[in-house]
Amino acid sequence: MDLVHSDFRQFVQLLDDRGIQSIDGALADLGVSTMQLDGFGRGFSFRKDEPLDMRKDRSVGQTAAEMLRVLSESDLADVIYRFGEDRHARRIARLFVSTRDHTDVKTTGQLAEVVRRAVPRRGYQRIDPATRTFQAVRIWVNREVDALDKWLLAACRRLKAGARFAVLSFHSLEDRVVKHTFRHLERDSDVKIKILTKNHFVLLNKKFLKIHELAARNYALLRGCHEPRKF
Repeated sequence: MDLVHSDFRQFVQLLDDRGIQSIDGALADLGVSTMQLDGFGRGFSFRKDEPLDMRKDRSVGQTAAEMLRVLSESDLADVIYRFGEDRHARRIARLFVSTRDHTDVKTTGQLAEVVRRAVPRRGYQRIDPATRTFQAVRIWVNREVDALDKWLLAACRRLKAGARFAVLSFHSLEDRVVKHTFRHLERDSDVKIKILTKNHFVLLNKKFLKIHELAARNYALLRGCHEPRKF
């Protein structure tokens, strides 16, 4: 196994550097790890008061604090609404900019407090009001949607015939990007790939997976019945 510290945008270059022209399958886990959330001072979470960094690779780019320092109110509202899907995006952006005018927002605790003040509390709330804003800023800082888009197309170009292509997504924004790309590839792919058949991609839906899951269980039961027991 060859472990590489990089991002999706470098996928093709990484394969080329290793002389890999085609692959048997591709699996992407899009989730942020617990280690990233709970430590390392990345500022991904508001559980601890940390520097507002949010970069997955701290050797490149600007921190979230630096980028937020110069972002306009309307652009910030767009970021929160698009990547966090928060209906209070404009209210949050307005209060953030007014706070920023007299206080440098540079820690996770400060950002979370601004969001909580901006979002009206009505009874029980399942998640902290700051959750969606933190998700949005992290996605924006790391250009995660752009990276995912590029990787999906780059990976499918390198698939061999019969290869499997799977993505583990964790929120609706990622889910929509993946589903849109997969459905497009299944219906009418104009991507030049290694598979030389009419239907390049077959989308494995829940019905397909349930049938094969049942078959696997039945096989396991039959195998258990026929294998001799050891005492």
